[in-house]
Amino acid sequence: MLLDGKRVLVTGVLTDASIAFSVARVALEQGAGFVLTSVGRAMSLTKRGARRLPTEPVVGEVDVTDAAQLAELTSALEQRWGRLDGVLHAIGFAPEPCLGGDFLKAQWDDVATALHVSTYSLKSLTEACLPLLKAADGGSVVGLDFDAAKAWPLYDWMGVAKAALESTARYLARDLGPLGVRVNLVAAGPLRTIAAKSIPGFSQFEETWAGRAPLGWDVGNAEPTARACVALLSDWFPATTGEIVHVDGGFHAIGA
Repeated sequence: MLLDGKRVLVTGVLTDASIAFSVARVALEQGAGFVLTSVGRAMSLTKRGARRLPTEPVVGEVDVTDAAQLAELTSALEQRWGRLDGVLHAIGFAPEPCLGGDFLKAQWDDVATALHVSTYSLKSLTEACLPLLKAADGGSVVGLDFDAAKAWPLYDWMGVAKAALESTARYLARDLGPLGVRVNLVAAGPLRTIAAKSIPGFSQFEETWAGRAPLGWDVGNAEPTARACVALLSDWFPATTGEIVHVDGGFHAIGA
């Protein structure tokens, strides 16, 4: 099994439609032990989703914008495992004015929130987990991305946040590589999750993606994305870091 004996932190599970839920399920099938994290009102959804996994994991509350809670996460994982082999960053949020097609509408306070939660959190979460990754003689950090090389309809400041996420991952890969820690992103095609439903006009992505992707695309199937994440969390990519792996049916490679 790819993750036999590995200890993994999984963020971002809301329901069984979440990409992170599929990652947790596949990781469990591949032998991993893991802890889920959630925050605030989403905790009840995460705990409900956790009960739908074959083995119900521990769910901890961690606000990635709160340094004190991140320190508590480090302490709790040290006490539980003493090490950490992998981290899934599946965290993103943008206030309503940041999405919807009126790019000029969002003011700095809303943009700052989107960047803090969706981008800077990759750094802060990785930093919190770093002592445990070092204790495992290195490990893998995998983040969920949506290809930021283009300006997408309606995606607006979340697109900017994802572009910054991609750059952040590269700098983390540069600085953490000497410690044996790999940092990679998986750029998934559009999937029908709670997060996607918060994007006005998400159906525009659904309608065009399957037709243009050479391999086709099923917006209701997160399994291919989950498998890519688990592969990157495993030891099967020991010399890959700073990479963006596209799991989008090949859509990103096709011109107009």
